Amino acid sequence: MTVLPSHLSDSPPAIAITRFHRTRLMQIWRSAGWPCKDGLEIDLLAAGLITLRVAPDGCETLRLTDEGIRTLALARQRSVRALSTHDRLAAKFAEHLLAAGRIVWRELSLRAVVDGPAPTPAPDAALPTPPFGNGRGNGRSTPLWSEDPDTPAARAAANVWRMARPDLFSVRNTSVPAYLQPMVHEVKASRADLLSDLRHDAKRQAYQWLCEECYYVFPAGIAEPQEIPEHFGIWVLHGKLDDGENSRFELLRPARHARCALPFAVWMALCKATPMRSEAELAQAHLGEPGDDAAGPPATGPAARDLPPDGSAPPCAEAPP
Repeated sequence: MTVLPSHLSDSPPAIAITRFHRTRLMQIWRSAGWPCKDGLEIDLLAAGLITLRVAPDGCETLRLTDEGIRTLALARQRSVRALSTHDRLAAKFAEHLLAAGRIVWRELSLRAVVDGPAPTPAPDAALPTPPFGNGRGNGRSTPLWSEDPDTPAARAAANVWRMARPDLFSVRNTSVPAYLQPMVHEVKASRADLLSDLRHDAKRQAYQWLCEECYYVFPAGIAEPQEIPEHFGIWVLHGKLDDGENSRFELLRPARHARCALPFAVWMALCKATPMRSEAELAQAHLGEPGDDAAGPPATGPAARDLPPDGSAPPCAEAPP
């Protein structure tokens, strides 16, 4: 078979970089760069976005080239610009909560209870007695159910469960369960979005079941405080969203506080989710660096003179006679 020459044979075809390639680039950037030897890495090597380095001992690692770093930076800028006004407002208020020392999650999916029909009392008909005993010699078995319609199980069966997805869910950073103060903040970027949310009473009940205080967050001028149910708090943003330090949040009305204990299902959802982190958060490695004036002046006196110069533990002193 004769192969006809092609004018494109000397130039390799352009490689289309997809989101899977960008995901692998980010994984290589965050890792030690051990190669996987798959098709994605072949494409990235051919495109010049990564380079293969071989150590003297024969170990191979991957490193991003300048073009690979530029590709990730452009993708990040596109994703930032693609954020909606609602997402940017939620992210801005999340920074406000993080600065206040709270632990914040975004867009959790939580099961909540809303009010349902009242439980129907059970009939007075006698329950059949099983023919076996309960091991106590009285010849009767303790039933596994309760005839009382006011038990927690009966009340839960009468309620309606629904999935709630609060924009922001936060708790205090504390080790005392009574001080957690779980809060829900619903972010609304437009008046139409706010009015649509206010029409769904079951949605508001689900938010209140999950927290002790519930707030609405929206730009100033979208609604008046008297238009919001009185048990909800109100935060408003003054200034433009992208003005940085020129914009500020103001608490127009505190929420009505109602004590509640987080259900076990909510704790499980929080364990599986990842809380948000502030971009301004300092790394732990920077704590206690040399030259930190907050550490105070160096110790003086006999106790300081007895410390070894290499920083090791001092020898045990003998007890005085």
